[in-house]
Amino acid sequence: MPGSADKSVRLSEAVRKEIDHWLTKFPADRRQSAVIAALTAVQEHGEGWLPVEQMDAVADYLGMPKIAVYEVASFYSLFHTEPVGRHKISVCNNISCMLCGGDEILAHIENTLGIKVGETTSDKRITLIREEECLAACCGAPMMAVDGHYHEHLTTEKVDAILEGLE
Repeated sequence: MPGSADKSVRLSEAVRKEIDHWLTKFPADRRQSAVIAALTAVQEHGEGWLPVEQMDAVADYLGMPKIAVYEVASFYSLFHTEPVGRHKISVCNNISCMLCGGDEILAHIENTLGIKVGETTSDKRITLIREEECLAACCGAPMMAVDGHYHEHLTTEKVDAILEGLE
């Protein structure tokens, strides 16, 4: 709230409690070290993405420049700075996945959902977030992450079963 003495009022009590927990792990003069945990809490307790107002509230709460929070939020692929669907899919496109059929898996997902990378289904159920350069599961190629959970050794049949299992 503009003019408010406590700029943290934009953060819910649950988010502040989680940030405070993380702040105990860092020296008092290094509050900014909790920025990743703070953004994660905001995203998880909110609508699954980081509105500018919430990033500003994190900056205020941690006593750091807003631009520094934006830099973190835009650098890490786990953060979403635009609205996303209830379920988020990332498909690995690194060499192991590519050689094992990752391109075909991505094309199958796009065709099945009727969306392209970066888009959300019309019912706001699924966002095909991005092609990830590497999700560090090369031995399970091709693979994708759905809501942060890895699915490896994919086939189009496995992908269909995964997509059908998402409410």
